[in-house]
Amino acid sequence: MRQLSAFFSASSIDWALFLALVPLVGAGLLTMDSFVGAENYFFSRQLLWVAVSVAVFFVFSAVDWRFLKRTDVLMALFLFAVGFLILLFIAGYVAKGAQSWFRLGSFSLQPSDPVKILVILILAKYFSRRHIEIAHIRHIFVSGFYALVPFVLVFLQPDFGSAIVIFFIWLGMIMVSGVSKKHLALVFCMGVLSFIVLWSFVFADYQKQRILTFVNPLTDIQGAGYNARQSVIAVGSGGVFGKGVGFGTQSRLKFLPEYETDFIFAAFTEEWGFFGAAIILLLFGFVIWRIVLIAMRGASNFETLFSAGFAIFLVSHVVINIGMNIGILPVTGIPLPFVSYGGSHLLTEFAGLGMLMGMRRYARAAHRDDIANELVGM
Repeated sequence: MRQLSAFFSASSIDWALFLALVPLVGAGLLTMDSFVGAENYFFSRQLLWVAVSVAVFFVFSAVDWRFLKRTDVLMALFLFAVGFLILLFIAGYVAKGAQSWFRLGSFSLQPSDPVKILVILILAKYFSRRHIEIAHIRHIFVSGFYALVPFVLVFLQPDFGSAIVIFFIWLGMIMVSGVSKKHLALVFCMGVLSFIVLWSFVFADYQKQRILTFVNPLTDIQGAGYNARQSVIAVGSGGVFGKGVGFGTQSRLKFLPEYETDFIFAAFTEEWGFFGAAIILLLFGFVIWRIVLIAMRGASNFETLFSAGFAIFLVSHVVINIGMNIGILPVTGIPLPFVSYGGSHLLTEFAGLGMLMGMRRYARAAHRDDIANELVGM
């Protein structure tokens, strides 16, 4: 009974954060159900994924995650994940031009989503042990290697959007770890050089076209720029208060593609307008703020860095997805957290939050022990 009480206690789970997720998930479900009749594949499947993801959230919140501080555990998980990504090139199936999925009966799994959490864990472990000597430039390159391996394997699928998120996780955690401004400038120079190399030797023609279309979308509105153009029209046509649920013409008349996944923000904004979009952004801001508070109260540098990395993960997804929906970033196929259809990303997001809740639960005990030790010392 004592464990059950601790499981549901306010000190274990941040209920304010959890309740903020309800309207986000609800917004996605409502948008998926707006334009389809009685038999709605996406709505019913997403409802199942939400139930499973919430269950994972509560289970993970009851786990003591301090075992992840062990180097052997994390390295075993890292090697397993790398092997899983390599296996994709052999046994994965192609969807939307990318070999990023494993078929599991009637369900599919995209390994790049949980791999992002593992990258955060690896970097949190690495930087937590070297926070005093982080100014040394070698730590940028060593940590970069841990991110580079999954980055390359994900990029080659090709899943450019997920690869960019992995890069932003590494860059954000480098900055949070206290790297010097001189070394940070070096990182940015490396990024520019990497982009030049990727553009010259790696990017496929369609990826180059997406970037060129971003610079001038009107050059190919019937081809590579069609999705972005229709998304911008949907967002703009929503006005201040939207057209009403089920009355978004861009989605209902099938002009807006992938309205249940990549462009769900545009579909939602067309129905709810600027007012609804502002609420979505405020909810995301609140969730990120609560995660930052958890980071500030971490039991050790590992928990603090993991919380910060997870916040960077969510911010990257939100900024990239909404950016491409409103036409200021290229279309990369990144889902909107908690809102877009998809089981892999939803499970990953709720699992990551569950891990934060588990870390939050023992963080308080750790702080109490520190205080007690200080009092004894006095």
